[in-house]
Amino acid sequence: MATMEENFPRGGIQKKTTEGKTPNPKLERDNLFDVHHEEKSQKRKRNQRDQGKQKKFKADKTVAAKDSVLNIEPLTIEALCEGMLLLGCIKEVSDYELVISLPNGLSGFVPVTQISDAYSKMLSEQVAQGEILEDLNSLMDMYSPGTLVRCIVTSVEKSADGRRSIKLSIDPKKVNKGLNASALTSGMLLSGFVSSVEDHGYLIDIGVSGTHAFLPRQKAQNYIKAVKRGPDLKIGQNLNCVIAEAKNEGRVVRLSVDQSEIAASLATERQNWTLSNLLPGLVVKARVLKVAPLGIKLSFLSSFTGIVDFMHMDPEKSMNYSPDQVVKACILSIHPTSKVVRLTLRQAFLHPGGSPNQLSSDRMGAVVEESAVKAFYKQFGAIFELDDGTLAFARLKHLSKNRKSFKPGAFKTGCKHKCRIIDYSLMDEMCIVSLKYQIIEARFLQYQDIHTGDVVQGKVFALKPIGMQVKVTDGIKGLVPSMHLANGILKQPEKKYNIGDEVRCRVLECNPAGKKLILTLKKSLVQSKLPVLANYEDAKPGLITHGFVVCAREFGCIVKFYNDVKGLVPKNELSSEPIPCPDKVFHEGQVAKVMVLKCEPQQERLLLSFRLSSKTAPEDKKECPPKKKREMKYQIGEMVDVKVLKKKDNGLEVSILEDEGNVISSIPTGHLSDFVATCKLLWHCLQEGDVLPRVMCLSDKGEHIMLSRKSAVISAVQEEQVVRSFSEIQPGMLLTGYVRNVMPFGVFVEFPFGVTGLAPKVSMSDKFVTDTKDHFVVGQTVIAKVMSIDEEKQRVLLNLKVSECSSGDSAAESFALLSQYFKEMKEIRNLLRRRGEPSMAQGLCELVPGRELQLVVQDVKEDGSALFSGSCVTGLTVTATRYHLGDKNIVPGEKTKALVLHVDALTSKVYVSLREELLKQRAKQLKENSQHSAIVQHIAEEFAVVSLETGQLAAIPTATHFNDTFHFDSEKLKVGQIISATLKVVKMNDHGVLLAVQGPAKKNVFVRVRNESETALEEMLAVVKHSLSLGDIVTGTVKSVKPTHVTVAIDDKLTGSIHASRILDEVPIGSFPTYTLKAGQKVTARVIGGRDVNTHRYLPITHPHFTRSIPELSIRPSEIEGKVTAVLNLKEDSALKKLGLYIVGQTVTCFVKKYNILKNWLEVEVAPDIRGRVPHLLLSLNTKVLKHPEKSFKNGQAISATVTGTDVTETNLCLSLTGIQSLEQGTITVGMVTKVTPHIGLTIALPGGKTGKVSLFHLNDTYMENPLGDFKVGKIVRCYILSSEHGKIQLSLRQSRLNRKSNSKVEDVEITCVKDVKKGQLVRGYVKSITQSGVFFGLSASILGRILFQNVSPYFVQKHSLYEKYLPEGKLLTAKVLGVNGKEKHIELSLLPEDTGMPSVLPEYLGLPRYGAEEEKREANDREKREELKLKTKRRRGNSESEQEAKPKKRKICPADENDSGIEVYYREEVDDDQEEEAAKKKSKVRKPGEAPRLQVSVGFTWNEDMNTMDIPVLSQREESSESEEEEDPQAKLKKQTKKEKELEKQKKEKELCKLETALMDPSRQPQSADDFDRLVLSSPNSSILWLQYMAFHLQATEIEKARAVAERALKTICFREEQEKLNVWVALLNLENMYGTAETLMKVFERAVQYNEPLKVFQHLCDIYANSEKYKQAEELYHTMLKRFRQEKSVWLKYASFLLKQGQTEATHRLLERALKALPTKEHVDTISRFAQLEFHFGDSEHAKALFESTLSSYPKRTDIWSIYMDIMIKHGSQKEVRDIFERVIHLSLAPKKMKFFFKRYLDYEKKFGTTDSVLAVKRAALEYVETKSSLADT
Repeated sequence: MATMEENFPRGGIQKKTTEGKTPNPKLERDNLFDVHHEEKSQKRKRNQRDQGKQKKFKADKTVAAKDSVLNIEPLTIEALCEGMLLLGCIKEVSDYELVISLPNGLSGFVPVTQISDAYSKMLSEQVAQGEILEDLNSLMDMYSPGTLVRCIVTSVEKSADGRRSIKLSIDPKKVNKGLNASALTSGMLLSGFVSSVEDHGYLIDIGVSGTHAFLPRQKAQNYIKAVKRGPDLKIGQNLNCVIAEAKNEGRVVRLSVDQSEIAASLATERQNWTLSNLLPGLVVKARVLKVAPLGIKLSFLSSFTGIVDFMHMDPEKSMNYSPDQVVKACILSIHPTSKVVRLTLRQAFLHPGGSPNQLSSDRMGAVVEESAVKAFYKQFGAIFELDDGTLAFARLKHLSKNRKSFKPGAFKTGCKHKCRIIDYSLMDEMCIVSLKYQIIEARFLQYQDIHTGDVVQGKVFALKPIGMQVKVTDGIKGLVPSMHLANGILKQPEKKYNIGDEVRCRVLECNPAGKKLILTLKKSLVQSKLPVLANYEDAKPGLITHGFVVCAREFGCIVKFYNDVKGLVPKNELSSEPIPCPDKVFHEGQVAKVMVLKCEPQQERLLLSFRLSSKTAPEDKKECPPKKKREMKYQIGEMVDVKVLKKKDNGLEVSILEDEGNVISSIPTGHLSDFVATCKLLWHCLQEGDVLPRVMCLSDKGEHIMLSRKSAVISAVQEEQVVRSFSEIQPGMLLTGYVRNVMPFGVFVEFPFGVTGLAPKVSMSDKFVTDTKDHFVVGQTVIAKVMSIDEEKQRVLLNLKVSECSSGDSAAESFALLSQYFKEMKEIRNLLRRRGEPSMAQGLCELVPGRELQLVVQDVKEDGSALFSGSCVTGLTVTATRYHLGDKNIVPGEKTKALVLHVDALTSKVYVSLREELLKQRAKQLKENSQHSAIVQHIAEEFAVVSLETGQLAAIPTATHFNDTFHFDSEKLKVGQIISATLKVVKMNDHGVLLAVQGPAKKNVFVRVRNESETALEEMLAVVKHSLSLGDIVTGTVKSVKPTHVTVAIDDKLTGSIHASRILDEVPIGSFPTYTLKAGQKVTARVIGGRDVNTHRYLPITHPHFTRSIPELSIRPSEIEGKVTAVLNLKEDSALKKLGLYIVGQTVTCFVKKYNILKNWLEVEVAPDIRGRVPHLLLSLNTKVLKHPEKSFKNGQAISATVTGTDVTETNLCLSLTGIQSLEQGTITVGMVTKVTPHIGLTIALPGGKTGKVSLFHLNDTYMENPLGDFKVGKIVRCYILSSEHGKIQLSLRQSRLNRKSNSKVEDVEITCVKDVKKGQLVRGYVKSITQSGVFFGLSASILGRILFQNVSPYFVQKHSLYEKYLPEGKLLTAKVLGVNGKEKHIELSLLPEDTGMPSVLPEYLGLPRYGAEEEKREANDREKREELKLKTKRRRGNSESEQEAKPKKRKICPADENDSGIEVYYREEVDDDQEEEAAKKKSKVRKPGEAPRLQVSVGFTWNEDMNTMDIPVLSQREESSESEEEEDPQAKLKKQTKKEKELEKQKKEKELCKLETALMDPSRQPQSADDFDRLVLSSPNSSILWLQYMAFHLQATEIEKARAVAERALKTICFREEQEKLNVWVALLNLENMYGTAETLMKVFERAVQYNEPLKVFQHLCDIYANSEKYKQAEELYHTMLKRFRQEKSVWLKYASFLLKQGQTEATHRLLERALKALPTKEHVDTISRFAQLEFHFGDSEHAKALFESTLSSYPKRTDIWSIYMDIMIKHGSQKEVRDIFERVIHLSLAPKKMKFFFKRYLDYEKKFGTTDSVLAVKRAALEYVETKSSLADT
């Protein structure tokens, strides 16, 4: 402890003694808990001998030297060994084992087979016979918790997760093995077991061989009555017996179990106990030898010594044991080898047969707010005094989150800590507590805390065939049965779940007694918001809940719920449709929503139904609290004006004007227009400083806003024809978006709000797609149809085919594109004009198609085209193609007239024509929609210029649709081609051309889909000319009946149509008039008009084309008899005039055509030629109808509607089914949520196109924590109009407003003005903001209250970030009104617990200083007498505050305030570091990991504070002083220190801290903890060597699981490109599994490694691992596999050869060479033989190796490489003679001179090294001869 004090100078909180008096004298006397002595003794011990070695006490040895210090450690699991005898107490009894509490907080278990021989024998019989034996009693019948038993340790096993478990036996044969018959004497206390029941008594097994022990029946009667376990003793029952009499040298023993005799029994010297047969549980008289701070040394039975640790001293007498005192003690344990005897002095154990005190059940798991440290033991832990005065202990690991964060300074005597009781040690009669934050805060500590239906988090720790085991907490494990692993049944769960995965489950069943916990992972059950059905009593008829099918048979389905509650769904209740085979429809494990029909709880019978009578609300999606991120400044879809700041390659950087240019955003080039050509042109024309109006915000990611100018996208967002999230997408929707990316396999399309989909290659175009890039470009606008959606992967498949995405009216669509293009071109022209530059740009603006120019020919090119120049076209390129020169032969310099066809502003080119027919154009007034034949004159990118017969120019679109981008050459228009065109715009305009569309002569590329405005007449044949006129009566046969019309065959060729409105005079509302007619029925009708075949428009009889039309008929009796209505006989076909006949407010009968899902309106037909639309919100006042309008209105149904006006295009009536809505104050209406603004409220669309706002305070009568959670865009709600002023409508959704009659309680009443708030009232509201002056708190939409910081919490907070964290915007709180200022409209509020009665908003565990705590202490010291009254009031306040402290808290600590002594800092910072990492990240200056915290001193800090809080650190300085000085009053010593000394001491401590910090920063420092390694691998994540060192570090501590986890982390972390680094880790993992794992785990890792790496390398590494660990058999099997798999790989054969040779299998190697040569290609043979030979030389038979070389060289004498290898090996291994022979052979070969020179040189070097001068000369001579022979040959 002393060293701890030096290293950690600033300790924890030490309680100041009251008013400066001397410390409590009780502490001084308390030897047991005296920490100062302990420090002294520890210090000396360390100086004298090695630390930490436990002193062994042998028999008859006394302490030799006075100085040697007694070190009595509590018993630890490491100290246990096989054969150790212990006294234990039964803690739990289950069917197969007893859980035993052992001394010092340990626990072990006794398996059922270790009870006694007789009991084991009966168990074996039962198993063999397979039937239950009557005599065999279960453990539960025989044993009860609290019984003391003698046990022996049979083994201490270590589990896979590193935990040790102690296996015990209570078998007397093992426990009493030290006793023999001759040692038995009367009075001995033994434990025995009933082995058989006889007539006169019982045979007792006492485990002593050769001894028969008998218990007479009459002696046992009293005991049997006392234990109340039946009339007889049972076989296997444990008894404490006293030997009453021993005869025949102990061979026959009579026993007694009389409780008074046993309780009084005492082991004496007379009983001849020795160290080898001493038993635990014996009570002895002992004499105190020595008293130490950690315990006592005793002598007993005259010669034996034993020890009592601090936990086993009698708490009553703990302070006054003195040497030579005689005490009664009970033996607890005897170590078999060291013979250390441990005893206890606790009263409960001093009377054999008694049992220790139990803990009341309600105390288990209790949190103790303040427990005081009584003593701290460095190796063991700390002893605490709890609030009820009992003692408790916490082991070291439970004192802090981890070893690193442990601060011994915080555990000085008297320090207060918050802890939780986690267990009770019966053998120590002490609670076991934990200070770990995560345990104190844990929801579950034991099985009793878990309730059925709870949602719990857990970790997967094993996958078994029956299911998956999940660890909820350290002590709680649950099982997820296989059926419950997912919504469906998983065949291979290991693919979905890995060990260590975090899972969220729900409790199906919990049985604390049997420690049984069954969980489910079925998402539908886990996320279900429906009530949990856990018992039959709760199953009330009508209850709707979720269950799961456990069986489906022909009689119905059995559905199970929680706690094994199950019910039957009979066959008739399975569905509204009959289901013949339920087992084919329903599968086991399927989650279903069911309704209870009937329940009989007593019989446990439950009848259910899958038919839910009332339409239940859609399944609640999982509620997620809104994530707190930067408040979006701009909503998607918002329109803004921007100014160009900068032009970039990929677009424009712009600033938003409304924001004074603060917000920088961008417009990508592709988003400047819907047309690719216009995008480039606009980018080219724009300059910095230009303003672009009406640009839409496309995405606002906080730091980057993206804008768009695409008009199609903007209109889609404004008309709400968009999807805001994936969940809104429905197949069949048409959505406007833009191409995000073009890939070879398809096109990715993005839509506003970020949803993306893929159009695969097959769905891109109606034409065959060769290259996707020919069809679409990035940024292009497209219209896509949703084909399908994949919910799980969140993927959308789209279709871009024009035939699918077009509305069908290609003329209208292509004209809309053309008008938009020219509109944008006009904007560009205006932009250039505004600049007012006399430049080329200005000239471009003036040139429009159709203008005549005077030009001069400049040049005529070879291809016949010509270039021109002129004053009006300076700087532009003017060109005419050969076709446009007409028949004229022109020469350079000639003047001529020309007509402008097209101006390309991007390339500054002007295309002109000199053709006469164009120059002589006759302007003539043309009619709209008239058809003309036209000649194509010029083709531009988006349109073509054509000339009409009058010579006027018109533009026609080249594309019919946004997606119509690709045309085959045969389809493209060509100059000179004659086409048919229909004029659309005939007025002269800025564009210089008329606008037209290609007429009927053009074949549409796609199948025509009918326009919505037509009545579909599918049966139309070729146009039949007829002679019918108005009023003619005709007869015909009904051909087909459609919802809104009937087709009638008038004769063979002619077909007419009867509209639904022309069948009955009085149409009943809700009826279907067309269905009154049947196909084949004869009808008489009257002609009332006609329908144009081409356009399907209604034609009156006077129309010139009437005779080529489809007759429109009527069978209304009034029209057949009377006159035909004049309405239908107008001269002009103007729908507008007809619509004008209807007045607003008029009621009309109309017929449903269809509900348009995309446009959200109901389309109806009023008459054959009049259509109407009913907007969504005007369909009904019933929200159910509005949710699913398409289901509520059937096609052809007659409905009554009110006219509200005409639509924008003036072609349809606007209708309402709810009358004309008045949005006045006080009315109730329906609306649709269009926007959810966090912390503000909702925006709601109201009928009639108006919008209203709902504030947070009007969403509900009861405020909720997440008030907007239930509202999503598109939700239909009923609203009450609060006010409607200046066009702003305020709404309320409160039930009290919507339903006046309801008497439901309004929890949070509306506050409309300051007068509604009264002083002292409790109010609820939401936090609005936190400013320097306090917390602003919203009480209603218009009223804010303020809470001063001192009224927020009783604690002083220095960092405001703490308030922001614990009081986020929108947090719901209760506050008390302190004051109301009516004039200034100020409301002061308080959140203090004493005001609101709620817990403090800042939790207590943060350890924050309280307001006024320090001043009180100062006043108590300085002005005690003067201000007695003041002191009392303050104390009273202090008391009320301390009462508040006991409430549960959840908050983190802040640095000290002005009044803080600063000494608490250590403890605080530790909590700061460990429990609140996220807070640490937020700090402006991030502290380095491991850096020691600095002492923070605020301005108002006073150093002359009373220093008695620091007594312990000061003591540590003077530890070398003499004993007498040690006993001085520590207070007095403190006063001796001068100010200077204090200053020096402070500096010294600071230096030590600095040293610690620099040591941590030292780069050469070796890592010493897991944290150090974590730091290293963070800095170098791809370094495998660091990861391997990290693994090795865990393996040294035998933490295999952790090493595995590190390897898995490494594999995830290392970059995939670093193949070698990854392989290193795989190899390390293989090694680890080979050494510590099983064959299965090794093979699993190996299979994974083969998948992720080059297989050959992995195989080779595993072979090496096997060989190195001498697993030769496995290595051989693996080599065989490799030879099959990699037979073409030479390296495999060689590796196997070397393996075989190392094994000494030379013959096998020879056979392998033959196999290798067969398998490998011929070119590899020589090399292979050579390599085999080399291996033979090294590991095998050198003679065989030589033979191999010789045979190879005889076949390939010119292979110089083989010769070289052979020489090298022979020089190493052969004799000189052999080497010289080889050289002689080589130099006589006929090789190239260069090679020969090399060999001669080698030969010469060899001789110089090993030979004589003669031999050197001989080599030189041979070389000369060779040269001469070569030269003579050359000469000849």
